[in-house]
This record gives sequence, C-alpha cells and structure tokens, in this order.
Amino acid sequence: MGETEDVTEAGPEVTGATRLRAAVRESWDDLSASERAVAQYLAAAVPESLLFASAQELGAASGTSNATVVRALQRLGYAGLPALKHDLATDFTSTVAPEERLKQRIAHVGRDLERIRDRVFDEAVERLEQCRPLLDPDVLTRAVQTLADAREVVAYGVGASELAARHLVLKLRRTGRRARFVGSTGFTMADELLDLGRGDAVVVLQPGRLLREFLVLADRARSVGAGTVLITDEPEGPLAERVDVVISAPHTPTGITAESLVATVVVDTLVLALASLDEPRAVEASHQLTVLRQQLLDAPEPREARGRKG
Repeated sequence: MGETEDVTEAGPEVTGATRLRAAVRESWDDLSASERAVAQYLAAAVPESLLFASAQELGAASGTSNATVVRALQRLGYAGLPALKHDLATDFTSTVAPEERLKQRIAHVGRDLERIRDRVFDEAVERLEQCRPLLDPDVLTRAVQTLADAREVVAYGVGASELAARHLVLKLRRTGRRARFVGSTGFTMADELLDLGRGDAVVVLQPGRLLREFLVLADRARSVGAGTVLITDEPEGPLAERVDVVISAPHTPTGITAESLVATVVVDTLVLALASLDEPRAVEASHQLTVLRQQLLDAPEPREARGRKG
C-alpha cells in the first residue's frame, strides 16, 4: 500500500496511528478486496474521527459492512474496534484537553437524539463485547475463589471507579458476605489499611491512571496475607505484578459511556458466581434483607410525631 509511510517500532514518533498504518502495510497482501477497502479508509482517516465511529459507520464510509470492518481489524491484529480505539486514544487523551475532547464528542453526535441514543448504546455494547472473552473461565474461577475464601472483602476505588467499588460492597453484603468500601487517598488511607489481615481479600478497581495508593494497598495486602483481585484497563501494568488475579475491564476511549460500566458488569458476574457457590447463605441474606425492609415500612411513628399531629 503506497499511501502509508514507513514507521519504525521504536522512537517517540510511534503512535497508535502509525502502528495502525504499519499493520495495514504489513498485512496488505493477506487482505481481501473488501478488507483492503476498510484498511485503506482507516489508514487515511483522522485518528480522532475513528474514536467516535461505530463499526456500522466505518462500514458505510468504506463501502463495505460492519462485519467486514470487524474482520479487517482482526486481520490487522486488533481484537476488534474497541481495541483499535484504545490504542488510538492513548495519544488523543494525552495531547487534547478534556474540554476539547468534550467539544469533539458533541460535534460528532450532533443534536439528533436518535443518533445520540444509538452512539451511547453502540459504544456500551462494543466495550462489553470486548470484555467478555477477556474474562475467561480460568481467570473468573480464580477471582471467585479468592473472594469466596475471604473473611472480609475490601473494595477500593477512587473517582469514577468508586461507583463500581461501592456497588460490589452492596451486592456482597446482600449475599451474606462481609465487605467494606475504601476510597481514601493520602495519609488518611493508612488508617483504612490497619484492619486488613490474613484471610481477607482486596478488590482494586484501577482507572487509567496509576496512583501511589494502589501500589501501597497491593503491597500491604501481600504482606499480611490477603488475596488481591485487580479489575483494570491496564492488565499489563506495574500493578498487575503485585496482585493474585487480574481482570481486564476496558475503559471508554471517548468518554461517551461511563468509565465504570464494564467494571460494574464484571462485579455483577463475580457476585452472581459467589452466590451460586453458597446458595443457602445468599438466600438467607436476601430473606433477612426483606424482613428488615418490611420492618422499616411497618415501623410505628415516633411518639413525638404522633403528639404533634394531635
């Protein structure tokens, strides 16, 4: 393919876009005619525009179909469209200010409500489809067993990841498991780590940025004999070397869908698997929750309130 320039594998000039063009050049002879049409379009496109495009839109733009787009990407070495977007997004998010990225998101979808709806749902589906094969049975088994054996589960999340961490704690408690949320940073986090001990399990929900707190928590867990499960967008990062189980949960490359969307679905998977391992405990906890809720609904008014009404 003559239109793509040569790139080397090292050096500061190598970006997601240059890696894409190199993949097109190297795979060109193995592509079908329709796959070449997709590859040629991808190589010539402005990288930022690819971040916001769906497979269907790329198929239409290249004169092919969304299925051809997926096949072409796989031939180029990507797991799918989300994987390409993730690679391109690294350069995009590091060089473009957040407010500019927001302007580009709005400019891409426009004001058509149907288009906005479809774009959000399309990206959500893309991210979940990307994550499903990454959570293979062996990884899932080890993660579930780590939590099942735990005296108490500690879920740690900050920023957008706090939502998924709190969701995990809520659902674990509703299945009869001891769990607590930790979201402190800085010196105040030290107090939260004092109670962590042997037989506990830690679930770390790591966003794109690696904070010092994540490393300290993982090292503390290892030193006291607690198991660790990492749910992250960076399964090959330095934190992965310090934990027992790593679950890949791809984040959004565009910001169109919630950062914690995939992590929350992973949490739901873990909790349902745990409930299936000990059904009597989960059923009893659900019953007790129902009883307590009914007592709160049926509770009589305080005497002072009745007196004021009279």
